[in-house]
Amino acid sequence: MSALNELEARYRDRVQFFVVYVREAHAADGRSPDRATSINEPRTADERADVARTCSTRLALHLPMLIDGMDNAVERAYDAWPDRIYVVGRDGKVHHRGGHGPFGFDTDELGAVLRMLAAEGVEGEGRE
Repeated sequence: MSALNELEARYRDRVQFFVVYVREAHAADGRSPDRATSINEPRTADERADVARTCSTRLALHLPMLIDGMDNAVERAYDAWPDRIYVVGRDGKVHHRGGHGPFGFDTDELGAVLRMLAAEGVEGEGRE
């Protein structure tokens, strides 16, 4: 995840980065092939927030983390499970939708998209 931190540091003056924590990808209910990292699926918003904090800490993410509701509305709207990269403009337009993770989670591709958008001045509106 250091590549995400590096991209955020490079573009922070022009782009807001967020990680949206959706339902647990490594839940101990049998979906995860890696039992060593499996945790119980959170059942409450507070439990989900705790797991999201643990995830952020373990991955050493420096990006702000938003947390999907227990209804998983964001995950469903963006087809984001287990993980996915999006670039969304201030106008709500999706400029990039990466592939499904983990193999489609491509920070090199994200960097290329951000460079292209920067050259076009798309993200030049800056932060509020």
